[in-house]
Formats: sequence, C-alpha cells, structure tokens
Amino acid sequence: MRVRAVLATVALLTLGAAVPAGAAPPPAPDRGVLLTVSGSENTWIRGVILHCPPGPDDRHPDATGACAAIDEADGDFGALPGDPHPCTYEYDPVTVTAEGVRRGEVIARWRHTFPNACLMDASTGPVFRF
Repeated sequence: MRVRAVLATVALLTLGAAVPAGAAPPPAPDRGVLLTVSGSENTWIRGVILHCPPGPDDRHPDATGACAAIDEADGDFGALPGDPHPCTYEYDPVTVTAEGVRRGEVIARWRHTFPNACLMDASTGPVFRF
C-alpha cells in the first residue's frame, strides 16, 4: 500500500512539474461569439454567431464593424463604443446577450437589458444590428 502512495505522489509531482507555475492556460478554440437579441418578456428572439476576424460564411450583416467595435472595447461588451444618436423614451425593453470565444478568450455570458431598441443600438453600435 505504501508503494502505491509513493507512486501517486511521484505522479502528482511530475504532472505539477510539466506545467510551470503561473503559466497561462492554452487559448480556447475560436468557435465565435453567439449574439442574441430578445424583446419584451422574450416575446421574440434572434441570434447570430460572430467570428473575429469575420469569415466568408458569417451571417452578421456588419461583421467587420462589429468586430472593430468589440476590439475597441477590448472584448468588454459593457464598454462598446456604440453609435450615439437621439432616441425616444418609450419603454419597450430589449435584452441582448453575448457568449462564446473571441480571439482565444472565453466570453462568459454577458447580458444587458435596454429600455428600447434605439437605446440598444446607440449603446452597442453595429454589434447587435442583425
């Protein structure tokens, strides 16, 4: 029994030595970012997968502009530069989400509700225009 314990300890130490302390994990495979938009009380929903850089099969109508906006925000969807323009104050909430992998970095599910679609567009620019 003692031999097994010693072998297990040696195996753990060997595995620990294989990955240097403080080494960054390998990048995640780039499967794209799933973007969704849903209306009031999730009455309707639409979504698209965005790849950055865009590929020939991307379905986002302005994938280049959306990727540029996400790059400008350094991948932080809460800091998108947007496209400021005047909006009315009607209340017809719109919820957007983003999750996936962008440039090897995992984007945990990001979600935000805007008072209406115009304010969503003004705040997020081309990213959720699909």
